[in-house]
Amino acid sequence: MHTKLRTAGLASLAFAALALLALPALAETLMFKADLAAASTVPPNDSKGTGVADVTYDAASKKLTWTITFSALTGDATAAHFHGPADATANAGVAVAIPGKASPMTGTATLTDAQAADLLAGKWYVNVHTAAHKDGEVRGQVMKAK
Repeated sequence: MHTKLRTAGLASLAFAALALLALPALAETLMFKADLAAASTVPPNDSKGTGVADVTYDAASKKLTWTITFSALTGDATAAHFHGPADATANAGVAVAIPGKASPMTGTATLTDAQAADLLAGKWYVNVHTAAHKDGEVRGQVMKAK
């Protein structure tokens, strides 16, 4: 009887240990990147501006974190946003506002389930706006980093 209880107890302990080891796979942090260019705006413009958005998403907390750098814009940035859902050939509304107007822009936001699904599906883009290009001077589709 004690042997059966001990075996059952050890089996339960082993199962619990395996379950704990599996947790990091559920709490995955994903890396994304967007290369910002004037040619990627819809419609494209002739700006010489460029930039990069480095983005991470923690699936467990639904926390989005970003650093966006840019240079050679026609003037100061007036706003920046994550937009979606849209593919690279379409425009969409603001999904998350990006505070700040100088490079680098850094920040965090907690996403809804719908926003997270659009991000993971590649349906978000970053857009940096200027006075000369009110609809966006540089843009880049947010894609999983390779």
